[in-house]
Amino acid sequence: MTSNTSPADETLGYEQARDELIEVVRRLEAGGTSLEESLALWERGEELAKVCRRWLEGARARLDAALAEEAAEDEGGE
Repeated sequence: MTSNTSPADETLGYEQARDELIEVVRRLEAGGTSLEESLALWERGEELAKVCRRWLEGARARLDAALAEEAAEDEGGE
C-alpha cells in the first residue's frame, strides 16, 4: 500500500479495518474526548477508510476480471 497508512495497516483485513472504523466512529459520535483525542481518532478513521477502500477496489477488480473472462469464454463458445 502506498500512502500515509502505517505498516500495521497493510496487514489489516477488510473486516478488521471495518470493525475498528465502526468503533472509531462510535467514539467520535459519543463525544467526551479531548480535541487532541478527537483529532487522533479522526486521523485513524481516515487511515482505516483507506484500507477498506483498497480492499473493496481490489475485490471489484477481481470481480470485473472474472466477469470479463466469463464473457470472453461465452463469446468464444458460441
